[in-house]
Amino acid sequence: MARVSPLMLAPPLIFAGIAAMFLWGMGREDADELPSTMEGKEAPAVVVTPLGDFAGFGDADLRDGKVKLVNFWASWCQPCRVEHPKLEALAAEGITIYGVNYKDDPAKALRFIAELGNPYAAIGADEAGRMAINWGVYGVPETYVIDGEGRIVMRHAGPITQRVIDGTLRPALGKAAQ
Repeated sequence: MARVSPLMLAPPLIFAGIAAMFLWGMGREDADELPSTMEGKEAPAVVVTPLGDFAGFGDADLRDGKVKLVNFWASWCQPCRVEHPKLEALAAEGITIYGVNYKDDPAKALRFIAELGNPYAAIGADEAGRMAINWGVYGVPETYVIDGEGRIVMRHAGPITQRVIDGTLRPALGKAAQ
């Protein structure tokens, strides 16, 4: 009978260990969430320029005692187009949403709103992306839940879907209202 060297067993055992780690990681519910160092902290400064004739917003609007959302979006962003009806539904419920148009052509951004509707209480343009950098935005769309004192309660990277509304957004809005 041939004797098996322990060194011959090492590669299959290492492979099995790595495969087990991948399977465990893929099964985690929060595997698609990007971490945010901003949660629980005061929202960074609002530095936007006007977009068309829309009302703008500033730091004081984030600290008005009411819960609100800040949504970073762009006309060139397909997931932004997908989430737009959900934002309109939330606005129709009375949830205040401030829009930050990210690195976009103003004419295209205005066409986007004219075509799909305006769920925003106010909109500002972040043409250079400075505000987005300060807020820790990875890419658009991204949405932040802000409490009445201007603190970030939650950040969601990616489009707002019904699953996100029910499982993540509504609980965060409730937490922000406390």
